[in-house]
Amino acid sequence: MLYVKIHELRKRKFKVAQIAKELKVSRPTVYKYLDMTFDEAKAYTEQPLGKKRKLDPYKDWILAWLEEYPHLSSAQIHDWLLERYPDLVVGGSTVRTYVKDIREVYQIEKKVMIRQYEAVPEQPMGKQLQVDWGETKQKTTDNKEIKLYFIAFVLAHSRQKYMEWQARPFTTRDAIRCHEHAFQFYGGRTEEIVYDQDHLIAVSENAGQLLLTTEFQHYVNEREFNVHLCRKADPESKGMIENVVKYIKGNFADSRVFSDIEDWNSRALQWLQRTGNHQVHQTTKKRPAEVFLLEKQHLQPVSSLLSYESTHNQSITRNVSKDNTIRYKSNRYSVPLGTYQTMSENLVWIEVKDEDQKTLVIRREAKGEVIAEHLVSSEKGKLIQNRHHTRDRSKGVEELKQRLVSCFEDQGQAAAYLDEISQRYPRYRRDQFAIIYKIIQQYPAFIDTVLTKCMAEKLYHANDFRDIAHHLHTLRDEPIEEGQPFYTSSPKHSHIKASTRSLLAYTSILGGRA
Repeated sequence: MLYVKIHELRKRKFKVAQIAKELKVSRPTVYKYLDMTFDEAKAYTEQPLGKKRKLDPYKDWILAWLEEYPHLSSAQIHDWLLERYPDLVVGGSTVRTYVKDIREVYQIEKKVMIRQYEAVPEQPMGKQLQVDWGETKQKTTDNKEIKLYFIAFVLAHSRQKYMEWQARPFTTRDAIRCHEHAFQFYGGRTEEIVYDQDHLIAVSENAGQLLLTTEFQHYVNEREFNVHLCRKADPESKGMIENVVKYIKGNFADSRVFSDIEDWNSRALQWLQRTGNHQVHQTTKKRPAEVFLLEKQHLQPVSSLLSYESTHNQSITRNVSKDNTIRYKSNRYSVPLGTYQTMSENLVWIEVKDEDQKTLVIRREAKGEVIAEHLVSSEKGKLIQNRHHTRDRSKGVEELKQRLVSCFEDQGQAAAYLDEISQRYPRYRRDQFAIIYKIIQQYPAFIDTVLTKCMAEKLYHANDFRDIAHHLHTLRDEPIEEGQPFYTSSPKHSHIKASTRSLLAYTSILGGRA
């Protein structure tokens, strides 16, 4: 059919580019079919992809899938092939090219799945509040760049907006604090609050059964509002707040210069009053601030304080990585080895104390025992590590040392000798001890003598210990005096006698008298 369509358009004086655009094929494909006879094209379609290719044995499956589900992507085809043929080894680009060629040859156009939307009925006053998070990059007054994070709120009826910014990623505690500020801003809360499936709020949502994070669940229980979670990858179901996030990014934050977070939040509130809640809304054709005056009366009042005061605590949580570190302001800080557990929630509480120097305090529980403290680094990309948090690599060396000491008669002297070696060669003490241990195995009868010689001559190296033991072994039939220095050599040229002078010669040189 493709051959017939190409030649038919060619007869109608279509150019190659026009044919390719009309039939949604490449221009090389058009040229290829124009150069073929009908029989050649028929033979080619029976072996549709020309020369033998890796996926030809699976062509029937791929073709059947594309004909039944024209919207399938090459990545889905790849996955289905691997599901049916687990031993198949093929790259994504190979599948992509093969699927593209089959679509061209068999004229299977990829259909785009268009989702149909319906207008959402207007929410009654005081019924719903929508919440979402966003982030931007802003230029600073010193011409640098900073990443800022914000949380946005919008009342579904009046479109009255609220936002709050901070210079670090949000935690669940931050979200709770901002909810409290939003309730104060609005003068009450709604019956229902709509969220995306954000990790700060929810753990999972299974067919309507919500599992919220522990801290946020406590908050919901106290404030007694209903939580509505949108489906995953479905931002359109909370389009109001999505538009608010875009509005904040595109109107308030765009090209605005950042100085400090307090000033930024102050200007954000001014913008809400001046623009965000003052300008006429394009859907309602009303000013949000004016409609809000009516909706405010339908909000449910909230108490000024929560029953637990953790909202105002400056402690925040961090996840412990597999390497037993946490991240804080672009640096990694160590926690004791074993803090990370495979089958548990690896969450710790951190708090920054600002005394003479900022100190990062890490706890297992919010008010629990301190497990680590670090001075906060002003640099970035650094590992700040307490040496007590690392693996104790000295245990094996100490065990080896004690084993060596027990081999000598004078264990006190042996311990002192090995301690001296450890101090002189801290990086190589294991190697030093290994050499001595090998010598003890080879020459057990001489080790006490060797130790005495090494201590007397101050030879604190395993190679010296080895050399002396080897020398004693070779001279085991010759007695060695205890006080005799080990490194002695027979004088060479003993037949040569040095000339001597009289005492008068030396005294005259020194200026003395005889």
